[in-house]
Amino acid sequence: MIRPRAARWFELLVARDDTTLALEALAATGAVELETRSGATLPPSFDDLRPLLQRFRELGLRYGAYWPQDDLHPSVVPEPPTAALQRCVTRLEAWAIEAEPLIRTLQDGDAELADLARWQCVFEHLDDGLIDLAQAAQAGPPLLVRLAVAPAAAMTTPPHSTLAAASDAAIVRHFVADGWHHALAVGSAAQLQALEQLTAAAKGRWVAPPAWLQRDREQNRAVATARVEALSANAQRLRSRLAALADAHGLRGALADARRLQWVIDNVHGLEVGELFCWVTGWTSTLANGQGGALEAAIERSGARALLRFPRAPRGAHAPMLLANPAWARPFEVFARSLGMPSSTEADPSVMLALAVPLMFGYMFGDVGQGLVIAAAGFVLRRRFALARLFIAGGLSSVLFGFLFGSVFSLHTLHALWIEPLEDPLAVLAVPVVGGALLLTMGLLLSALGAYWRGELGAWLVTDVGYVVAYLGLVASALWPPALAVAAAGAVLFCAGHAAIERRALAALAAAGELVERLLQILLNTLSFARVGAFALAHAGLSAAVVALMDAAPSAFVAGAVLVAGNVVVIALEGLVVSIQTTRLVLFEFFTRFLQGQGRVFRPLPLPPSTLQET
Repeated sequence: MIRPRAARWFELLVARDDTTLALEALAATGAVELETRSGATLPPSFDDLRPLLQRFRELGLRYGAYWPQDDLHPSVVPEPPTAALQRCVTRLEAWAIEAEPLIRTLQDGDAELADLARWQCVFEHLDDGLIDLAQAAQAGPPLLVRLAVAPAAAMTTPPHSTLAAASDAAIVRHFVADGWHHALAVGSAAQLQALEQLTAAAKGRWVAPPAWLQRDREQNRAVATARVEALSANAQRLRSRLAALADAHGLRGALADARRLQWVIDNVHGLEVGELFCWVTGWTSTLANGQGGALEAAIERSGARALLRFPRAPRGAHAPMLLANPAWARPFEVFARSLGMPSSTEADPSVMLALAVPLMFGYMFGDVGQGLVIAAAGFVLRRRFALARLFIAGGLSSVLFGFLFGSVFSLHTLHALWIEPLEDPLAVLAVPVVGGALLLTMGLLLSALGAYWRGELGAWLVTDVGYVVAYLGLVASALWPPALAVAAAGAVLFCAGHAAIERRALAALAAAGELVERLLQILLNTLSFARVGAFALAHAGLSAAVVALMDAAPSAFVAGAVLVAGNVVVIALEGLVVSIQTTRLVLFEFFTRFLQGQGRVFRPLPLPPSTLQET
């Protein structure tokens, strides 16, 4: 659990025509990273796929919005990739020939619907009698009536002055509706040119009045509503005909096969291929009883003709590492991963952090009510943001320390089970320093564990054990002065050990200088944990300020508002600061004792299109 494990090497011998089936099945497990032996590339036949894939992408740019998006199932019949993709492109092109007139009609209807929506806004914002829309619809050279529509956010200056400066046309009416700026303008073609340019620059639209416009607003509303209903019904019929065409041409299977081959080209960068077989190699994170049960089951379900085995990794291969933590500790893997993946000879501290991080957070944020709010927010957001799970543990820890400090939403309505921070600040500062010393000692022991895994425990016992003893002696001397003798003994052991390993007495002097530097560094790191107590006092001070403002309020209503607003500010401000300080102590004080992050991250194949569609 505390030691990362290496991913397992696998080799798959698969019939050449079944390669895409096998690759899709392996990727669907989410437990495979491909790695080919040196010099392997994609087979020459894959080069024939690239022009076909380019044609597939071109068709997608034009028609992708009208292709079926669900129930796409790739073929399970073995077939050469080039033949499969050529078949897919041929079907798509045949569909496109029949679908093109329907799509053009549909697009024309969509454009008219968009124009109608803008004119409906005009009907709502333009008063009767301000302009005769019936005459506007019949206007022609030399006088034109146009509606300019642009995103309101694109107009960085007041709409009236911007449009007035852009043209000599008489702007009859301008307004903002549904996030769009509308301007109904009258003028000659030359006069409206500047307005048209402004609309285009703002990524807007230039709309001519429809011929059916009437002077009466209610009549215009009725005609527009009827036209919208007719266009919507026609659009539904056209989409039904497009769906029927897709079924007739087998578009769902063609799209699934083409996307699978495109996924292979995008994600598989090398294969060893012969005339009949393909050799797929790489790493897997999933094993059952020492065998690749999940991979074997996936290959069997795919129908691919293949043989799977798990030999030793090739000499010189650098295996990716996997962290093996229980579910409750996995959210805390983010700290180790932020520094880099631990190697096989470095300890994964996630289990320890699952205890230490909430304790530090809760100590700095000790309040029952605020802790419950943080925990609830983390619980609600846990599926959307992985980091939110950390706030569940941190919030519950805050609740615990809230009882110890006697604080509920900044109010001391509970009897403190331990201490009220502002009454004994020295004790509040001292406790996290002791906790920090314990955490740093654990880091030194994890360093010893790493030395054991590397086969260097003997050297560590001869040298660094003296450093650990000296550090513990100095820390203990703050409470028990005779512990300085223990620290001196540790220093002697450290220097003598270096002299013994290097077999020269002068090495002891160099070791003494190194020891002084390292002890000063770790003692400063230990004192850094006093900031946990300092922020606990700061939190208590902010809470006291909120209570003082509440007591000074002129009424109960104002006092309640002050209490609510003060707690919101405390949660937002302190939550951010406490999170940053906790992360800093973990990364720069604790991790520097034992973790360098020299391991390789396991990067599984992206899920294939068929699997993404199912999820």
